[in-house]
Amino acid sequence: MPQLKKTEHMIEEIVIRIQALLRKKEFILVAIDGRCASGKTTLASQLKERLDCNVIHADEFFLRPSQRTAERLTTPGGNVDYERLLEEVILPLKANREFAYKPYDCRTGSLKEPIQVKPNNITIIEGSYSCHPKLWDYYDLRIFMTIEECLQKERIKERNKEMAEVFFQKWIPMEETYFKTYAIAERCDIPIE
Repeated sequence: MPQLKKTEHMIEEIVIRIQALLRKKEFILVAIDGRCASGKTTLASQLKERLDCNVIHADEFFLRPSQRTAERLTTPGGNVDYERLLEEVILPLKANREFAYKPYDCRTGSLKEPIQVKPNNITIIEGSYSCHPKLWDYYDLRIFMTIEECLQKERIKERNKEMAEVFFQKWIPMEETYFKTYAIAERCDIPIE
């Protein structure tokens, strides 16, 4: 894996890389994957401030309760509905079509009202599992964000103290299995700490 760099030093480098890609292609798709609480959403927001781009959150594509079979949940990266992300978002983006998708709400266990998305030259898909092998080849740039374990725990406790143990015991081990199985960090174009 290339040497990790701090986020604040990377924004300009990412913007330059995206602009270079846009000189070669009319539309580009960027993935920001990485560890829970590493700053993926924050980075996507910072890039949105600098670039005219769409941001799609992979968290809105977690499995619905009816999809959470034992087989699916034990498959590395199986916790995300990558099929729906591909069909409802990535394929329409690649076809430069306007589309709508229904975000999944983890609190209610249901799909929310559709979000309309107009095509843009740049779209960022951020969130854990966004670099899933079934989606990998659709991206033009892949970013991986990591975080020290102690800081990760602090951030998760600050965000949602009631659910922190579920993250530590269930969700983070599932993420780590996915990262390790598919060498996500090692294969991404830009690693960030």
